[in-house]
Amino acid sequence: MTASLPTPTAGRSDAALPVWDLSDLYPGPESAQLAADLDRAEESAREFERRHGGRVAALEGAGLAAAIGEYERIEEVLGRVMSYAQLLFSADSTPSSVGRFYQGMSERVTVISSALLFFTLELNRMEEATLAERLAAPAMARWRPWLRDLRVFRPHQLSDEVEKLLHEKEVTGPAAWSRLFDETVAGMRVEVAGEKLTVSAALNKLSDAERGVREAAGSAIGAAFGERIKLFSLITNTLAKDKEIVDGWRHYPRPESYRNRANMVEDEVVDALVAAVRDAFPRLSHRYYTLKARWLGLARLQHWDRNAPLPEDEDRAIGWAEARERVLAAYGRFSPELAAVGREFFERPWIDAALREGKAGGAFAHPTVPSAHPYLLLNYHGRTRDVMTLAHELGHGVHQVLAGGQGYLNSSTPLTLAETASVFGEMLTFRALLDAETNPARRRVMLAAKVEDMLNTVVRQTAFYRFESLLHAERRGGEVVAERIGEIWLEVQRESLGPAFEFSPEYAVFWSYIPHFIHTPFYVYAYAFGDCLVNALYAVFQGGHPGFAAKYLDLLRAGGTKRHQELLAPFGLDASEPSFWARGLDLIGGFIDELEAA
Repeated sequence: MTASLPTPTAGRSDAALPVWDLSDLYPGPESAQLAADLDRAEESAREFERRHGGRVAALEGAGLAAAIGEYERIEEVLGRVMSYAQLLFSADSTPSSVGRFYQGMSERVTVISSALLFFTLELNRMEEATLAERLAAPAMARWRPWLRDLRVFRPHQLSDEVEKLLHEKEVTGPAAWSRLFDETVAGMRVEVAGEKLTVSAALNKLSDAERGVREAAGSAIGAAFGERIKLFSLITNTLAKDKEIVDGWRHYPRPESYRNRANMVEDEVVDALVAAVRDAFPRLSHRYYTLKARWLGLARLQHWDRNAPLPEDEDRAIGWAEARERVLAAYGRFSPELAAVGREFFERPWIDAALREGKAGGAFAHPTVPSAHPYLLLNYHGRTRDVMTLAHELGHGVHQVLAGGQGYLNSSTPLTLAETASVFGEMLTFRALLDAETNPARRRVMLAAKVEDMLNTVVRQTAFYRFESLLHAERRGGEVVAERIGEIWLEVQRESLGPAFEFSPEYAVFWSYIPHFIHTPFYVYAYAFGDCLVNALYAVFQGGHPGFAAKYLDLLRAGGTKRHQELLAPFGLDASEPSFWARGLDLIGGFIDELEAA
């Protein structure tokens, strides 16, 4: 590595905003500890392959359990290395040395993990009767959930040689295109009213109280992405074609199928969710935005008005300390244990909320590995929405801490369930703030803001999913030019947002800034799934369900060991029933009813 590589910033505060300290993972990019971990992992992986390659099916129950435990230990080391590299890159992708380090770690870890690939392939080739016999051993009980989820992909598994080729080419295929996208967006500057802003800061202007500022930001963002639309279209087309090729080899019935398998949810359940949300567009988003246009005194809304604050919304700046106390107090009223876990993120340098150039936009919670702890990334601008984002990401973080007790292989939660804790954390915070507010005008503003957040989560993300479905389907007929991608984007926006909107031409490129389309195709419906699930859960909680908090914490601790049917059963809920989604959507409709009556 080069001497110019930056050392991760230690935990400190810039303008009262925290910056994380990654030294709990490694002291620095060039640390002896990191190099030693990689060397030991490589040696262990090679030895593991020598001992078990071609002989997994012959292992008896106790021996197989021991082998899985050894596999988990090696994989966790690789997970720690890649978590560190990813977080360093997210903190500032501008220096070429950081990009080089990230790519170097990706390549090294790919080489090491190639030696382990045989293990899961051989496990999946085991006959059901043979595996059932091995699972009878007491030592195998711990690994039942992991094996259950692994074998979901058994029908789609290819030959060892092809699997190894796909694995090793990942760093020069999808991962490389994703990196190009990230570095391009991080390096962009959007000029708004003479000020050069990062993409994150420019997008934040779309929530400004002044319509002129919002319009200028909308035009500038459209122009900035429009200048690079050929690049973003190339990235999108290439990744969609790559996915089509792999899906074809694996015999997935449709582009969405792999993501649904990975989420451990049936295609039919996702179809039911999407159909329910689309059917609800008129009574939810169309109705709300018609109200909003009236409140703003506009005949039609433009895209830059979607997140505009209401005229009576003071939207005063909320300092970091106040945001922390609001969120922790809301968590604590529900469960002192939940708040205690959340408080650790603030007392230790596990959050990076500072605003700076080169930093990844948006927000996320990275679980890293159970032997360490999660980290949260936010871009905190001091708005009410930022407080909700903090509550959301802290929910993820708490979930990841609690699930960590299941170990590296069993702690990972499907995306659909991963959104449960985050959205529930938002709901707790919102309800606490709403219950404490006695001023009718301010309550209306808060309720409207919550409705908008829910529409962004359910309606907007479902529209995103619809956009991806249409785009990937059309890509199978050949490359889709940027203009056509824009047409598909506007089509789903009109359907989802309704007649209250008219869309200026630059909005046709706004699909290109959304990272989920690049990093995790078809991820987005997980937000709608999680929001509707939480709405149904919260209704059960409000109904005084006995022992709700304890059952909820058990749900979080389960990590990936249980499917959604098992997790929801203690609350009397079943996501496979059509009425389940209606229950979640009705909560949003009820909020809009209240706003209409106000």
